[in-house]
Amino acid sequence: MSADEERSGRLFRFSQVELPWELGPPDGRYLLRAPGDPSDAPPAYVLVIATLGAAQRRGRLALNRKTQAAPEPEPALVATGRATIIDVAEPLADVERARSWLARAGDEELAGDLAVLNRALHAFRLATADPYGRAVSRRQLLVARVGFGVGERVADGLWTEARELTLAPTQRRRGTALQPQARLAALLTGRERALVCEELVLRARLDLDHGRDREAALQLLIALDAALAELALDPAAPALADRLAELREHRDGVAVAAQAALAGPLTPAERESIAGTLGRIEAALRARTVLG
Repeated sequence: MSADEERSGRLFRFSQVELPWELGPPDGRYLLRAPGDPSDAPPAYVLVIATLGAAQRRGRLALNRKTQAAPEPEPALVATGRATIIDVAEPLADVERARSWLARAGDEELAGDLAVLNRALHAFRLATADPYGRAVSRRQLLVARVGFGVGERVADGLWTEARELTLAPTQRRRGTALQPQARLAALLTGRERALVCEELVLRARLDLDHGRDREAALQLLIALDAALAELALDPAAPALADRLAELREHRDGVAVAAQAALAGPLTPAERESIAGTLGRIEAALRARTVLG
């Protein structure tokens, strides 16, 4: 792209991610407004979905069913998904300021754009009534880059400047790193039983982290009641007595927030109550795991 083109077109920032699966929505461009904006407000983001490297496996499918598989068959080729999230609400003033922004941009900007992508994926899940639709997390990305360019060209896959972000490895002590592996083995072999509240808490956390406060409040009320019932009967209950007493004190506040969620958006205080209680249930479950 020439310098004249850069000066004549408006510059927009973007994030682009690639994942080892097809994202779901059909390839194309999607317009998103910011949460809370009226329906006649201009879009805040342009989301471009593309599928890369789709495998053609007709030959494999045509094989006779009696054909034996090789002892170590080659791994199947899979399609990958690419999403480009372009912020069109706030154009960058000029190339110099755009480069200054790019020099500072990192995981915080990427996280904000992943939230936009996940909002679109959640809408697609609802539109298709697909309970298996999933959100995207930072650690699942094959590639993540941030950059800027002229709006229409960025949507077409071209940009002025961009750089890739690397995922910093998590520094954990060996004992801490092995805990999930040990628990996985215990769950798979039946030496430990999973609690219903564990799954409900994970669902509430996903909703809360993605801005679905009403869903989180309703989910959390059920999760809290399940946690109080299950942990009271757990072998670790005596050691968790103080935590259980604390959770019981939170129950009325969660019930109020859940009732409010039936009527409309939560207030900041209600959201804070939900977030605080969810954190305390998660802490109690972690303590139960440590106690064995």
